[in-house]
Amino acid sequence: MSVVALSLVRLLQLASPALPVGAYSYSQGLEWMIASRGICDAAAAQRWLADMLEHVVAACDAPVVLRLLDASRARRAATFVAWNAWYRASRESRELRAETELMGAACLRLAQDLRILDADAGALAHEAEPITFPGAFSLAAHAMGIPDGDALAGYIMSWLENQVLVVMKTLPLGQAAGQRLLYVLSARIPDIVARARMLGDDDVASFAPGLAFASSRHETQYSRMFRS
Repeated sequence: MSVVALSLVRLLQLASPALPVGAYSYSQGLEWMIASRGICDAAAAQRWLADMLEHVVAACDAPVVLRLLDASRARRAATFVAWNAWYRASRESRELRAETELMGAACLRLAQDLRILDADAGALAHEAEPITFPGAFSLAAHAMGIPDGDALAGYIMSWLENQVLVVMKTLPLGQAAGQRLLYVLSARIPDIVARARMLGDDDVASFAPGLAFASSRHETQYSRMFRS
């Protein structure tokens, strides 16, 4: 198997919904938006997810993941620790912070179980504790030999796929409609990766009051399928 093909296979494994990190357990406030009738059909779900991609993923998650990937590759501990901490601090609700910490710990354990982390990567993870999911994902992606741009695209696609699954389970939405959402929204990912490469450190921002509000309300939602 060629190096390129192997890195693609590793990316598919790392970005798979079957990765045992618990991503499927969380809705990031989307369940509350549906329960409150803020989202009631596929068109409204597409608008919400498009806004999330534009104002949350493109402005915050993608550039942070790219910086963590770069720091993982260059073994710049101070940079890795700083951006891991920045991302953790940007989680505006208890639910969102618990999500990234628990998924980060699960991803790190998986990487350790696979024995793909060297001593330097292990030291980075230890210094960054509690490690976020972007931090652990970045360490695993580097250890698997996945190029940074491909790893970031896979990270975003994994997030998007889990969000579409929330919509499909909660609205509910049919399989074909869910695939249409994925097909349309995933076309934005290459542009988001390119923008993340161009964004300066001072321009990385986390300002999504709608997401914070929805997540906070979901924490106390009486009946829910997803974890808070």
